[in-house]
Amino acid sequence: MAQKQFFAILDTETTMQNTVADFAIVICDREGVIFNQCAVLVNGHYGTIELFHDKKANDIWGYEGLRKREQAYINMLDSGTRVLASVNAVNRWINQAIGKYNPELTAYNLAFDKDKCKNTGIELTGFKSEFCLWQASVGNICNKKQYRQFALENHGFNNVTGQGNMTFKTNAEMVCGYIQGEFKDEPHTALEDARDFELPILREILKKKDWKKKITPYNWRDFQVKDNFTAK
Repeated sequence: MAQKQFFAILDTETTMQNTVADFAIVICDREGVIFNQCAVLVNGHYGTIELFHDKKANDIWGYEGLRKREQAYINMLDSGTRVLASVNAVNRWINQAIGKYNPELTAYNLAFDKDKCKNTGIELTGFKSEFCLWQASVGNICNKKQYRQFALENHGFNNVTGQGNMTFKTNAEMVCGYIQGEFKDEPHTALEDARDFELPILREILKKKDWKKKITPYNWRDFQVKDNFTAK
């Protein structure tokens, strides 16, 4: 009998010093059934270093969005849906999860989350295998004509660059919306993003034949909006 396969979906929300304030890992199987999870605010980083924001932004990453995110975390602490935990406690949980489930690590932009975890002292080197869920989405979902049509209909475009290029969004929000047939905004809190957006994407990708061979690094040139219009 084949050994059951598990996955560890990692998500982080970060500080202005590129460390992790909000950390989550969801352990699930191929069918998306959750077996365990860790969701904590990292002591010494959350509440000590300001959450990441962009003073030029007008969306969730701007000042108004920052205040909403700060209040969301206060509410979570008050309700007990989040607790403060030390980096050492996070590392103990990770080691125990690896020992019990031997999961394959993934995240939507894995390199980003791994870098911020390293800056924080969160140890991820114990995972024996890993892949980037964003790259898996690019090669298995976002390259489909139906996906681009969904993005067109839901105005899923990145901001125009200085050179006048506009591309389709390939973020977890848009990809999950395509899979579920309904677009909704990510709250950009670690557990909720991993569980409610990235897990459905993983489950969909795992249904596909040879999905791992189709993992493709993102190239903006492959998603130019202009390539999907025909001049009349």
